[in-house]
Parts: sequence; C-alpha cells; structure tokens
Amino acid sequence: MLDADTAPSMTVQIYERLRTDLLDGLWPPGKKLLMQRLREHYGIGASPLREALSRLVAEGLVVHNDQRGFSAAAVSPAELEDIVRNRIALESLALEQGMANRSPEWEESLVIAFHRLSRTPRSVDADSYEENPVWEQQHRAFHFALLSACRSPLLMGFCEQLYDRAYRYRQLAARKAYKRRNELEEHRAIFEAILAGDLETAKRLLAEHYRHTASLLDQ
Repeated sequence: MLDADTAPSMTVQIYERLRTDLLDGLWPPGKKLLMQRLREHYGIGASPLREALSRLVAEGLVVHNDQRGFSAAAVSPAELEDIVRNRIALESLALEQGMANRSPEWEESLVIAFHRLSRTPRSVDADSYEENPVWEQQHRAFHFALLSACRSPLLMGFCEQLYDRAYRYRQLAARKAYKRRNELEEHRAIFEAILAGDLETAKRLLAEHYRHTASLLDQ
C-alpha cells in the first residue's frame, strides 16, 4: 500500500477515482464505504482517503454519520426531480444566451459533436446494456456543445455539476430502458431544432429528454 500521507497529490487522485466509481455505480447508492476496504481497493493511506471522502460529502455524493461512518449517497425521486427541474432551468438559460451568440464556428462544433455521438453505439453489448465509455464521452461533449455558445463559465460550471449529479440516475435508467428508448432520435431532434434556430422547440425537446429519463425510473 502506498504511503500516500506524504503525497498530497494522492488526495486529488483518490478523490477523482472514487468520484468516478461512485458515479459509475461501482459503489451503489446507500452502500457503506468501509475505510479498510477502500484502503485495500485503492491502495491508499487513511489520511488522503478521509480528505477525499470529505470533499465528496460536500458534493453530495457521499454522506457521513458519526456513528455509521461513510456511505454512498442514496438516490431518491425527490432529488431526481430537483436535479431535472434545475437542469431544465439552467440549460434553457444557456441555450437562450447561446442562440444570441451563435456563430459558424459554434454550429460547426455542434455538427461534429452530434456526428460523433450518432456513430457511437450506446452499449458495448448489442443484446444487453453494458456501458460504453466512448459513448459517455461523446454524449457529454454533445450536450455541452449545445450550451457552449452561452459564453458564461459560471453558468457552464453549474450545468456541469448537475450533469454529474444526474449521471447515476441515467445509468439506472439506461439499464431499464435499453432497446426500449431511441436516445439518438431524441438527440437528433434537439440538434435539428438548434440548427434551425427554433429556440422554443429546442428548449421543449431538451426538457422532455430529461423528463423521459426520470420517468423511466418510476416504471
């Protein structure tokens, strides 16, 4: 095991690895995060691990109880509704600002992002859902290409935080809806509305896209 207590940079590394694993569902919602098991799994010392967990508590991905220790944050319909409502509000604002600033360069970046997403399979297994990391990268790139013309780092930062908070819910929905949902056509409709300059349709379709994901978890 690494003596990470003497290497502050290891705190950042373990934070990023643990955060990714929480979002990917390696540590499922509600799972107790035993310190010894985490130390063995990541090969890290106790001090940087605690610092990383504390940062994740502040982000809402981990909860801490003095009597029970750390655990992966649970998921709930109330939290999902809160995430969806705020994503729609903030991304609608970003779209409005972006449409006012649209340029040929932005449109080109959006065309490229959609093309790459459309050429990437949703799952690495054609018969059942198995996350495709490349699709996830292209999916993120497409959604933020939609918003990037807003020219507001602060607004984009808030949108990124909500995107990450929604990720665990999307993974749960994807497992339930694989082959029953045509996400590509949902993305295509949003993309075409943006290129056509139809802001209201684009905002409506984006809201429906997020609400559709949320509805799948109620089935």
